[in-house]
Amino acid sequence: MTKFKFAFLAMAFAAITALAPSAMAKGKAGSPQVIYTGEIAKKVVGYNGPTPVSISISNGRITSITALDNKETPSYFNRAKEKVFKQFIGKTVNEALNLKADCATGATYSSEALIKNIKMGLQQAKPASNDKKSSKDGKKNKKGKGKRSMTK
Repeated sequence: MTKFKFAFLAMAFAAITALAPSAMAKGKAGSPQVIYTGEIAKKVVGYNGPTPVSISISNGRITSITALDNKETPSYFNRAKEKVFKQFIGKTVNEALNLKADCATGATYSSEALIKNIKMGLQQAKPASNDKKSSKDGKKNKKGKGKRSMTK
């Protein structure tokens, strides 16, 4: 009976993951997240079609990126993966979203598609901004001249 329960739970988890990929992206701040870009970035294409990835985030940092099934030419795509992925690994979500990543020479279409996939996926994991802080920073004084300075 225990094996049956375990198998049922494993199948249920697999079904939930497959049917609701963005649900995995909405975790608590410190909890591990896995983001699948197949649906999020389905219109992002490389040289021969879509280039979905799976992004793993733990403690607010990107821990791994895995290329999923695609129709890119393996030699070019592997070159693109090697160059692009290592630029994002270890970065926080915000650092990665602001990164001006380089493309692999000779694999520009694949590289650009991977970068777009990663950034679109990371938008799903982007931490919520602190509304109070952002509203104070741009707050104008009563005369509409910006916020007051502490220096003269």
